[in-house]
Amino acid sequence: MAEVTVKPLETDIRAAAKKKIGARRSKLKMVMPLFIMMAPGLIYLLINNYLPMFGLAIAFKDINYAKGILGSDWVGFKNFEYLFSTKDAFVITRNTILYNVVFIFLNTVIAIAVAIMLNEIKNKLMKSFYQSVVLLPFLISMVIVAYLGVAFLSVDVGILNKTILPLLGLDEISWYSEAKHWPFILVLINLWKGLGFLCVIYLAAIIGIDKEYYEAATLDGASKLQQIKYITIPSIMPVIIMLTLLSIGKIFYSDFGLFYQVPMNSGALYDTTSVIDTYVYRGLMQLGDIGMSAAAGLYQSIVGFILVLLSNYLVRRKSKDNALF
Repeated sequence: MAEVTVKPLETDIRAAAKKKIGARRSKLKMVMPLFIMMAPGLIYLLINNYLPMFGLAIAFKDINYAKGILGSDWVGFKNFEYLFSTKDAFVITRNTILYNVVFIFLNTVIAIAVAIMLNEIKNKLMKSFYQSVVLLPFLISMVIVAYLGVAFLSVDVGILNKTILPLLGLDEISWYSEAKHWPFILVLINLWKGLGFLCVIYLAAIIGIDKEYYEAATLDGASKLQQIKYITIPSIMPVIIMLTLLSIGKIFYSDFGLFYQVPMNSGALYDTTSVIDTYVYRGLMQLGDIGMSAAAGLYQSIVGFILVLLSNYLVRRKSKDNALF
């Protein structure tokens, strides 16, 4: 009797195991196309973001090309001294932080305002046209932007000096020699070029808001401003916080093209256009010190990582739902 009862039990176990294996295979077949679609992005992420991390050792070495990276001598934190021991350390750090703070604030506020206005356009053709106009500058290379800047600001052929300022009865300005104008110029160019990308993201978030909220608010007599204040902004707040936190993580980085190519690397403008990235590049070109450049990159990454953690912690204390993690 024992043998008769054991055999059906073993059969049931094997059948259950085969059923589980079949279910796993069918599930794998369902998700396999998704993994195949993800593969190029994951491979790019691995090659571009993670493999270079092995080169962090360069920041702590005195690179000797004859010995190679692994054979070069360790120098500890000597490469980091270049960033902090020079007289320009305060200027480049101040410029980097202040510019990025202004960029984050202005770009966020104006991008949200433009996205709200675009959402109010009912004509689909005009809405698509304005979206394209807003997004187009983001797609333009910074090299082209630099030459557009020359077309406007050049002393010899610039539109401002040859057309606009004379009409206003003002004297010509040597834009590439006077540093006081460039904080405003750089902020305007960054806003013009970066607005479209943020605007598209916020517009997508606004479009996803349930229309019933606005209909109920209209029935209650709420004005457009009240609807924006109590419905639109709270609804897209998670997106605003996410993009702001990501921007804070790059607060010690700068758009190299904006600060190097647009001012045409003019030495007279260094007080207002020199940031950590351009300073390191100039140092690398003059000294050829790869270790110093790697140290600067590591320093920027660590500070950005700490700022993201700190900012996310503060957001999490106020609202767990809006925190990144």
